[in-house]
Parts: sequence; C-alpha cells; structure tokens
Amino acid sequence: MKKIVENRTELITREEYDTALAYVKNLINEAGENGALDEQDADNEYTREISRVGNMCADYEDTKIQFECITVRGRSPLVRVLQEEMYKRDIKQKEIAKLIGINDTAFSLFMTGKRKLSMASAKKLYKKLNIDPKLILEYA
Repeated sequence: MKKIVENRTELITREEYDTALAYVKNLINEAGENGALDEQDADNEYTREISRVGNMCADYEDTKIQFECITVRGRSPLVRVLQEEMYKRDIKQKEIAKLIGINDTAFSLFMTGKRKLSMASAKKLYKKLNIDPKLILEYA
C-alpha cells in the first residue's frame, strides 16, 4: 500500500482533498478484495490508513466546503429523515400525522413538498419523534 499525505494532519487544498478522497475509496476497494475488512472492528494497516485519511477528509469538509442542501427526488432532508423514522418504527404517514395532531392529507401534502408545516406541528416532530431541530427549523 502506497500511502499519501504522510506526516500530515490536515488537507490544505481542494486538490489534496480530491486526491485523498479517491485514495480512501481505492483503499476500501483494495481492503475489501483482500479480506482486510472481513472482521467487524478489524484493526490492520488498511483500517488505520482509511481512518487516518478519512478523518482528514472529514475535517476538510467541515471547515472548507460549503455543501448545498441536496434533495433526493425533490424531497427535503426533513422528509427523508421522517421517512427513515417511519421505516425504523414501522409506522405509516397517517400515524405520524395523528401523533403530531394534523390531518393525514395535510401531512401527505407536506411530505410531497406541496405544503409547509405549522410551527406547532414542527415542534411536535421534535418532541414526539426527536427529529433534529435544525432540520425542522430549516425545512418545516
């Protein structure tokens, strides 16, 4: 394994970041092919290097890259989180609507992006489902 950005603790330029990110992806593929990732919590040359460079990439993202909100199929991040919660809890939209005290049609319109939630309903998403308040404030 040829290491990159040795003896470094941070990435400075976007070019370094892009190179490091590609390097981590290649390392993951290589480690998977040779069985270095077969054990859960494996501690080996690959996992340590993936962690080292991956953490530098994450730090670079946190401090230097401004990400725009990405919607999937026109859905806001809040809607995606709610869909994940419905899946985890094995509940339907109607049940969440009832839980937060709104009519299921209104909730359906919110989930499809055709209507906003009232602050009272948004507050209940936080209280009843423990949804991140930052998501609620930005996308409700």
